[in-house]
Amino acid sequence: MANEAKPCPCDIGDRSDYGGLGQEVQIEHFKAYVVKPSGASDKAVIVIQDIFGWELPNTRYMADMLAANGYIAVCPDFFVGKEPWSPTKDWSTFQDWLKDKKPTDINREVDAVLKYLKEQCGAKRIGTVGFCWGGVATHYIALLYPEIKAGVSVYGIVREREDRYALKSPTLFIFAENDSVIPLDQVSALEANLKGKCSVDFQVKTFPGQTHGFVHRKREDINPADKPRIEEARKDTLNWLDKYI
Repeated sequence: MANEAKPCPCDIGDRSDYGGLGQEVQIEHFKAYVVKPSGASDKAVIVIQDIFGWELPNTRYMADMLAANGYIAVCPDFFVGKEPWSPTKDWSTFQDWLKDKKPTDINREVDAVLKYLKEQCGAKRIGTVGFCWGGVATHYIALLYPEIKAGVSVYGIVREREDRYALKSPTLFIFAENDSVIPLDQVSALEANLKGKCSVDFQVKTFPGQTHGFVHRKREDINPADKPRIEEARKDTLNWLDKYI
């Protein structure tokens, strides 16, 4: 998820004018963005932010896309009120900033979101989609929560756990060929170890010519050459969720 020079070198395509179609709610000790499909649904997806936080318009745009495809989508503030990273910050301070925002220290929030989706939204089948920091969190959740029906980890790998290949939920891993954060040898190692140690379905897919952040941070309308790859990755995400949820 992070290198020392520039931990999240996303190609910026902020949807700064995008307001979102959902609403903000309070879930126990944190806030969340929630958007629901036009018709009744018992399918839900937890959308997990990157380092730029739960209010990033790009991430809410992805939540709205999921809702448009029949899912209740909830994007919680997994930083629990702490300030998200900003591109204007000094990257040399990133590791200090990250210390109290570990993507593998989210169990309390995950439990609360699951309770909210089941009790307040009537969700019976729940998945996860996460980007960058959230991709790591999605991988982590897949190791611990067999009740999660499917996960899509977008440019994120859990690196520090001994059991990191023992997935309990079917998981799609999406990577970019030219990602300076996650080099291709790490992607190859992940896939090889999953083949030997994972007992549930998984897929590892790398997109040629793309960079970190391409699925949710690139603007398909201002990067026409990237548009087919962006749309393919989003379609893959929906197809994976539809298959298992």
